[in-house]
Amino acid sequence: MVAQVCNLWLLVVGGTGLQPVAVGGTNEKIMTDNNDNVLPIIGMEIHVELATKTKIFCRCLNRFGDPPNTHTCPVCLGMPGSLPVMNKKAVEYSMKVGLALNCTIAGRTKWDRKNYYYPDLPKAYQISQYDMPLASDGYLEIPLEGDTTKKLRVLRAHLEEDAGKNVHDLPGCTGVDLNRAGVPLLEIVSQPDMNSVAEVTGYARAMQRIVRWLGVSEANMQMGHMRFEPNINLHITRDGKIYKTPIIEVKNLNSFRSLEGAVAFEIRRQYELWQDDPDGFTLEKLGKQNRGYDVDREQTVFQRDKEEAHDYRYFPDPDLMPVVVSSDWRDRVAGEIGELPLARRERFMTEYKLTFEEADSLTMDGPTGDLLDAVVEAGAEAKRCSKLLMSRGLALANEKNCTIAMTGIKAWQLADLAKMQDGGDINATAAAKIFDKMTATGDSPADIAQADGLLIVKDDSQIEKWIDDAIAANPQAVAEIAQGGKKQKKSFSFLVGQVMQASRGAAAPADVQKQLTQKLAE
Repeated sequence: MVAQVCNLWLLVVGGTGLQPVAVGGTNEKIMTDNNDNVLPIIGMEIHVELATKTKIFCRCLNRFGDPPNTHTCPVCLGMPGSLPVMNKKAVEYSMKVGLALNCTIAGRTKWDRKNYYYPDLPKAYQISQYDMPLASDGYLEIPLEGDTTKKLRVLRAHLEEDAGKNVHDLPGCTGVDLNRAGVPLLEIVSQPDMNSVAEVTGYARAMQRIVRWLGVSEANMQMGHMRFEPNINLHITRDGKIYKTPIIEVKNLNSFRSLEGAVAFEIRRQYELWQDDPDGFTLEKLGKQNRGYDVDREQTVFQRDKEEAHDYRYFPDPDLMPVVVSSDWRDRVAGEIGELPLARRERFMTEYKLTFEEADSLTMDGPTGDLLDAVVEAGAEAKRCSKLLMSRGLALANEKNCTIAMTGIKAWQLADLAKMQDGGDINATAAAKIFDKMTATGDSPADIAQADGLLIVKDDSQIEKWIDDAIAANPQAVAEIAQGGKKQKKSFSFLVGQVMQASRGAAAPADVQKQLTQKLAE
């Protein structure tokens, strides 16, 4: 038997019987016949809602969470005679993403009507870009295990309007909320270059990081800002013949967990169905399908056969002018992008000597990375600041469900705090307390340390008094130290702890240990 590793997918060739094969990047396994070479072929459509103030073709607010149907107008309701007007900021945000994905930005593109009926699509058509997308032919490089990377091609990124939302939890009926109808939506379509669950989730996470980094979307999946639609099939080689299973598009996945589960399930499901009917369960005979994902049952469910482009009867929208992108406009937008997250992560590791985990966490969004750069520029030590951000900063961010930069910490505060700790003015416990209070009050770390008695006491006479009190109050511990033996070290640590407790953490542990050793020797 020969085993080959290809993009985290184990391809088993030769031998007899069945072998368990990991669905790359997860603990899921499928049983493959030893004579079968199984390769998942996966592409993905990612829908990203852009964080513009207003919708794409009208002045209604683009805002999540407000009462249903409160941000609507004749344009986004599809009233006869209403005319759309393009939102320039939505185009610029889309250009930013395209440039960050190494795409070619089209000098001229147009708007098309994609015709289909659904209750949350008031016009019965969606304004989109069909044959002339704004961005095309790019790529995104993603990190994989073992410090390797893989370049995944991006076919296109086109701009369109989002549909509304059907609400199915009302008693006895379905409601339609059109607040989302007309929100600018960027659809990013990859080539089918992914071959494992790990690559799919790596691509999705990298894309979320980029759009957040660029500030074009919050990419909050609980709010529907980002949705995934993977296209999955298998290429199976048996006895020199290649079989291709039907292409399955899993619709509207709104979490990384659902994405991972849906892809893993489809790989297993398709291989098992193909085994039952190798000549019948093929792309040529069954074509393409749309399926949904049942989170509770952790499996995909059939929805409908997939529509092709001709089913939508695309034609140019007569109410909207084409978009012409001049070289000056493109260059101006490109100049606003700056350093991208993967490049900054590498720089943090090289220049600031951060670990991969530290650098990765501090480059999840642009402002947090800017914060670290700013405190280093202010003269603070990068490693110390990183530890503060990764401890209290990350904890506060998780509590507030926000980024580290949004916790309220300012660069000058963090720089001064790091300098105080490095200078021996405060210890780690005090630094954590000060960090929390700075974000709440905006005060300087020096003022907080002084007011709360958190400065390290360097007065030898005061430390000596605390030591004398601890020795007097704990004669048994003193006796055990004098006797030596197994209890000596433990008793010494106990006395140090008593002194630190008396000082409320204000005494320097090194000074306490030094003076206590001298006292006990006397």
